[in-house]
Amino acid sequence: MEAQSLAVKRAEVEFHQFASLGEPERAMAAYRAENERRGAVIRQHLDFIGPMTPFLEIGSNAGHSSYMLANEFGADGFALDISADSLRYGKALMAAWGLTKAPVRVAGDALRLPFADNSLRLVMAFQMLSQFMDIEAVFVEVKRVLAPGGVFLFAEEPIRRILSLRLYRAPYEREMKPWERKLHAWGLLGYLVQDVIGAHQEESFGIRQNHTMTLVKWHNLIQTHFPESRHHLFVAERGWGERVVRQAGRRLDRLGSDWLPARLLGGTLAAVCKKAGTAPVEARAEWSQLLRCPDCGSAFVKDADALVCTGCRYRAPDEDGVYNLLPTATKNELYPGDRPDIIDFSQAPHEDRLISGFFELEGIYGNKYRWIGATAAAKLERVSPGTHILRVRGYASEAWLRHSQPKQIRIVVNGAEAGAWEISRPGLFVLETPVADTATYTVEVHASPTYQVAGDDRRLSVNLSMLRLLRG
Repeated sequence: MEAQSLAVKRAEVEFHQFASLGEPERAMAAYRAENERRGAVIRQHLDFIGPMTPFLEIGSNAGHSSYMLANEFGADGFALDISADSLRYGKALMAAWGLTKAPVRVAGDALRLPFADNSLRLVMAFQMLSQFMDIEAVFVEVKRVLAPGGVFLFAEEPIRRILSLRLYRAPYEREMKPWERKLHAWGLLGYLVQDVIGAHQEESFGIRQNHTMTLVKWHNLIQTHFPESRHHLFVAERGWGERVVRQAGRRLDRLGSDWLPARLLGGTLAAVCKKAGTAPVEARAEWSQLLRCPDCGSAFVKDADALVCTGCRYRAPDEDGVYNLLPTATKNELYPGDRPDIIDFSQAPHEDRLISGFFELEGIYGNKYRWIGATAAAKLERVSPGTHILRVRGYASEAWLRHSQPKQIRIVVNGAEAGAWEISRPGLFVLETPVADTATYTVEVHASPTYQVAGDDRRLSVNLSMLRLLRG
């Protein structure tokens, strides 16, 4: 079983680029709320965690929890995410929150951490393990980089519930239909849905999620790799429909705990796990000495503006405060730069590939986009022969979806119909369709109906943020 495919890694890079600070006020509020929860877990277990320097947060997104650890707890360490763009937004967090201390920011892969064996005292992961089909592979890699006696703290990981008919996949609350929202408020929707609410929206973007982990599976995995651990169960309890079952489950549980309710209703798990041994981490003069080359495993030396491998000469420049330490093959695929097979509206050089129908560039940070009307056309060119998939990323607004007519997007490639999709919910969408092998692709996006906003003479449908050719 592949722990995480390259296609999923690509989707995560694109999603984080779009989502990290694409809606700054909403994102900042969410980051603050997450840090309150996560900080509470850390404070509750300070005696068990012990020294935190050097720390590593994997799957850190914009790094907000790493900034918390650096500024509130005084620790030194690293924020790692597969999205270099997300990590760059950390400077916006520092400015908004008045922070004075930053972690070292590293773009990297949790399955191939660019760190020396036994080099870290604390590894943290929040809401990220479930993005791997083989979660144990991440555990093994974390255990490798932890020093003896070091701690792996993970939290906000879903527990698969037993009590569900698994009839369909429900969206996040703000995209729910009225009847879904009502059942959700009553605590009944969870008994109907297939997995974690909202999961299908990320999966529709290409991010695969592993929601097979029952409480027993989590318990067994932790015990296999860590001799000491502490757990926290956050059981689903929304409305009377879940509250009644949780109370009954606690009465039936032989210890009166949340173990049985968590198995029945699901929820999330937080765990603090300690690696065997007590040996201290070696004192090192520089943070760069903790790192290892993702290609050959050799040590790095740091020059004025880059990390340079002492073995294979892999070089990672300081790019706006972020060091990209992904393996070379992965980095070339996930960060291709300006290429004729990609139109990324967050990157400056893309206008020469637009043909017609696109309005002016709008948005901020990684959320750059152009509205279209009924039709827009652009040109892509392949960079290598072979079968390809066309990927179109965009956004459907609530204003568009309020119209009574069916909401449809059609894609035409080189004059031939390539696919048609009905859009029923607002929010981010990704459309993929196979295309024939040819040197040049003229891509037309047709969207209907169109509408007008008061004070705006444009007729709009959806907005687009990326068009890309992927190897099939």
